[in-house]
Amino acid sequence: MVDLDRIEQLANELLDAIGEDPERDGLKDTPKRFAKWWGEFMQYDPGKVETAFATDGTDNMVAVTGMEVWSLCEHHLLPFTARVAVAYIPTDKVLGLSKFARVAHKYAHRLQIQERMTNQILDELKQLTGSEHVAVVVDGEHSCMSRRGIRTSGTMRTSALSGDFRNDSTTRSEFFELVGR
Repeated sequence: MVDLDRIEQLANELLDAIGEDPERDGLKDTPKRFAKWWGEFMQYDPGKVETAFATDGTDNMVAVTGMEVWSLCEHHLLPFTARVAVAYIPTDKVLGLSKFARVAHKYAHRLQIQERMTNQILDELKQLTGSEHVAVVVDGEHSCMSRRGIRTSGTMRTSALSGDFRNDSTTRSEFFELVGR
């Protein structure tokens, strides 16, 4: 559970520690807004993700691309934006389209590293679809690199592959071509 009162108190302390006056007009409500934001981020509910439907014999690759989520780097508490592409080969169930984005958001709304988030999305999609043939690619832009330290932008790409996406080069190539990677 998120302790909003404690976060508000910490925001006041932070403002004071960086030489700001938490009581000045522009900052008076900032600690409350800051605490509210943390509550919204950490307690985000992506909605129901369990709904799957019978395949009716469909066994062709299904891909969803261009899903954009953002998270917070657990090392610096700075945001990163991620573009997520997923695919799977149905075996007995197909998943409703919005469920892919819900799964991606579910794992983005926490302190995170991109590598773990990619694997978490893969694991949940395997469970929801009942298919061992799942692929996930995430391209992330991390402000912990672009706004501090080296201060250079760049894209980090991670992938997690299972089943035929990992073991069959033709399926893997079709996936990467389909999602434009």
